[in-house]
Amino acid sequence: MFAQVAIERVPNQLFTYAVPEGLEVQVGQRVTVPWRRVCHQGYVIALTETSPYVPKTRPSAPTVEQEDLFGAEAPRQAQGSDAGVKPIHAVDDPLPYFSETTIRLLRWMADYYSVGFTLALRSALPAPVREGGSRAQERFVVSPILPPPPHLPPLSARQKTLYENIVRVDGGLLARLCEEFRTTPATLRKLATLGYLMCERQTVARNPLAGRRILPTRPMALTPNQAAALEAILSADRPTLLFGVTGSGKTEVYMQAIARTLEEGREAIVLVPEISLTPQTVNRFASRFGKTVAVLHSALSDGERHDEWHRIRRGEARVVVGPRSAVFAPVRRLGLMIVDEEHDSGYKQDESPRYSARDVAVMRAALEGARCVLGSATPSLESWVNATERGKYRLVRMPERVGNSLLPAVTAIDMREATEPGKPVPLFSEPLLDAMRNRLARGEQTILFLNRRGYAPTFQCERCGHALACPRCSAKLTYHAKDDTLRCHLCGTWRRPPERCPECGDPIFKRLGFGTQRVETVLRTLLPQARVIRMDADSTSRRHSHDELLAAFRAKEADILLGTQMIAKGLDFPNVTLVGILAADRSLNIAYDFRAAERTFQLIAQVSGRAGRGELPGEVVVQTLQPEHPVLRAACACDFEGFAREELEERRIAGLPPYKKLACVTFTGPNEATVCQAAKAAAAAFEACRGLEVSPAEPAPLERKEDLWRWQVLLRADASKALTAACDHVLPKDTRVSDRLRILVDVDAVFLS
Repeated sequence: MFAQVAIERVPNQLFTYAVPEGLEVQVGQRVTVPWRRVCHQGYVIALTETSPYVPKTRPSAPTVEQEDLFGAEAPRQAQGSDAGVKPIHAVDDPLPYFSETTIRLLRWMADYYSVGFTLALRSALPAPVREGGSRAQERFVVSPILPPPPHLPPLSARQKTLYENIVRVDGGLLARLCEEFRTTPATLRKLATLGYLMCERQTVARNPLAGRRILPTRPMALTPNQAAALEAILSADRPTLLFGVTGSGKTEVYMQAIARTLEEGREAIVLVPEISLTPQTVNRFASRFGKTVAVLHSALSDGERHDEWHRIRRGEARVVVGPRSAVFAPVRRLGLMIVDEEHDSGYKQDESPRYSARDVAVMRAALEGARCVLGSATPSLESWVNATERGKYRLVRMPERVGNSLLPAVTAIDMREATEPGKPVPLFSEPLLDAMRNRLARGEQTILFLNRRGYAPTFQCERCGHALACPRCSAKLTYHAKDDTLRCHLCGTWRRPPERCPECGDPIFKRLGFGTQRVETVLRTLLPQARVIRMDADSTSRRHSHDELLAAFRAKEADILLGTQMIAKGLDFPNVTLVGILAADRSLNIAYDFRAAERTFQLIAQVSGRAGRGELPGEVVVQTLQPEHPVLRAACACDFEGFAREELEERRIAGLPPYKKLACVTFTGPNEATVCQAAKAAAAAFEACRGLEVSPAEPAPLERKEDLWRWQVLLRADASKALTAACDHVLPKDTRVSDRLRILVDVDAVFLS
């Protein structure tokens, strides 16, 4: 018996090893194998009766084509030893890390996104799992003795109350019980000495939900629309696109579909696009499904990610919630895959392999024979076409909000009319200020949306107009007032504002434009009585900060929630009756982004949906300089289908996705001439490929990032196979060709910057 093994530290190569007699090996197990006189960990990808290994005396050289395009340092494929097939040393864990179906999924990913298989495999394992994680913690665990033995010494009133509380919560960690019941370890140990409790050291899995008070809930009565949607999901023979307006009750449909899946003895995965949505979503699902819920995301500690992943692998958790990487969660019998807010660009991985978690979810569900649900009030145009034109998805509509509540009334404010001659555009129009004052007077809450953080996006000399830019990137430095710094939001570079202009020596600078920090400052001046929470990348860098800020707003500890796109979707606050959208047209006029109109519509519609989700009616105020723009008019009217018709017709004429497949090949390196030469050579080679439309090699819209120059070649074709075949023919599989050049392939590119 022979095993094909992927060694994590050796990219783009599978190795053949003999399975020693008496050693039981399964596909997906982690094993220890020798490679170049050193033992490495690898994963069994396949088992065969005969060895496909052919000894070679020397490594193969790069092809002539690759030498011509990328120089003599093109990567050489690693080969096995000519001494013969070596044996596997040991099986590290009898329980497989991957199922055969997951390996098929990773092979598809590697082929579709034109990357090496080992790179696809790495993306499916959290780093703490690949690296072994940290050892499980030993903690003091307290448990009540029930019933207490007879003839124990009597307890004081305080001790009796404490004992009853511990019985009520069924014990727990000593430190957490001390915090919850405001007592000391000595007091609990005294109860243990008296015979009422047991206190012992135990190995405790790190639980990200520990310490949360989650009250159990029961299934709600479904509206006719919800009931029809649930039945359609359970009976569907293909993926279901659940097109439901904001507040239509999609989450309750998800939960009842999960309940049916669990009854069938299978598991479910729920994907959400933002980490900020994870705490609220986890709370909802944990309240329904209890300890069977696991959470996976990058904001957890390494120990928590390690323990949660293995808890899922052992079958102890049957409902998994998390952002895009959770699509690879090692559930044993996947029965339901849910992608909430399926349109969101957060599902696209921004590092190689640049996979779309939505598309991987659809493929995984198909391979495992599971149901798949894509939910959104503003579906991606790719999914919309798959449902309405191609028949790949089943379209299910939920056109009404639950509880007879109406969609909020939307008013567009022309900020040109609100601007006095010769003065800058104000941050707030009078109608929006009046609406916020009314909410404060009535004890209702407001959400303000601005998709730009910092205080001012441009720091400019008043005399010569020179704007301070990042020395490492093709980007302006953003002024942050809180710590009086200029920061690059791309590479993190920062500096203090200079005393004089580096161009003309003038000491006076202007801070142009506005971000969330400036809006917060102005709000505190205009509405001093208002309690404001700002939620952006700057205010949520600390662990658990998303959860804490949203919990404070839900508890009505603030009147106004001001934030970027992380507050634009999925949040449900019944007391929010007003949403204000500042600079609604900011993302409309990005020349290189053919998805700008789609993204703008989705943001406005999603943010608007946060208003009026309870018993009180909602109102939305949209501030814009282009109220007549068709996209803004459609968004204010909540007319997705009208917007989709017009936008898709433009895409069809222009030959853009979803009617063409698109790949963006980016060349990066420290030397501009080297990058330019490689991009132009690749573009010429792509021109020779059949069935391919190739754009000329050009500098990327973001020409320089982190001291690396960037050039791009855009490829279009009728089918993805033409794209991947061309990339496999022209480009090396390894993304790093040399220290001087790196090539990144982005199939189904979402951002072209």
